Amino acid sequence: MNLSIAASTQNLSAETVFDLLMRVRQKSPRIHAITNAVAQTFTANTLLALGAVPSMTIAKEEVAGFAESADALLVNLGTLDESRREAIPVAIKAAKAAGRPVSIDPVFVNRSPVRCAFAKELMDFQPDLLRLNEAEMTALFPQRSDADAVISAGTVLAVTGVEDKIESQGEDFRLRNGHPLMARVTATGCAGGAVLAAFACVETDTALAAACGLSVFNIAGELAASRAGGPGSLVPELLDALYSITANDIEMRLKTA
Repeated sequence: MNLSIAASTQNLSAETVFDLLMRVRQKSPRIHAITNAVAQTFTANTLLALGAVPSMTIAKEEVAGFAESADALLVNLGTLDESRREAIPVAIKAAKAAGRPVSIDPVFVNRSPVRCAFAKELMDFQPDLLRLNEAEMTALFPQRSDADAVISAGTVLAVTGVEDKIESQGEDFRLRNGHPLMARVTATGCAGGAVLAAFACVETDTALAAACGLSVFNIAGELAASRAGGPGSLVPELLDALYSITANDIEMRLKTA
């Protein structure tokens, strides 16, 4: 599905991106991540390197307390086992009741009709942010009107790919940072979704938060790829880049369409 985006990227400057990054580092928000089994460790370390704090329980009997007391909730459907299926609605209800931003990453809904149906049910909660790729977008919203309805309800769509597209009721963005090597490491996209959730904690304009979070993560990926010898060394280099990324790094590398 092609998004019709006006690309109001004039609102995205390197100064704005770094300002939001510094707000994350100063606030050190806690992100409760119900993520997939493959991504848990990498996601937790990504948040820590960024300056945020992870919590990750999926136990139904305690997940509400963790979600409502966190600064944001991330839901990732990468391994949708029974424990996660039961915990996810409980966590979203608790986070919403507490006024916390909720981000959903409907991983591989294009591969599983059962998972896609579950993800569509989650849209009833009106998540603040939905991060997905083009294939997942088409599966979840077969018609353009389906996507428009979700956006009209207040959800920001962050559609990632060679060019990242962010669409909302207000600002829209097109972004072009990142490196192909990032796709050769499992759970990179999942960890990136956690970065977006962290940025949503410090900026009420969710579209701007998503644009800044994606830019920071993808610029860190470029820096990491320039130092890594391959996928095996990309992960530690990416964590180091997130930890040490500077205003100059962002100024030199930020790419908008």
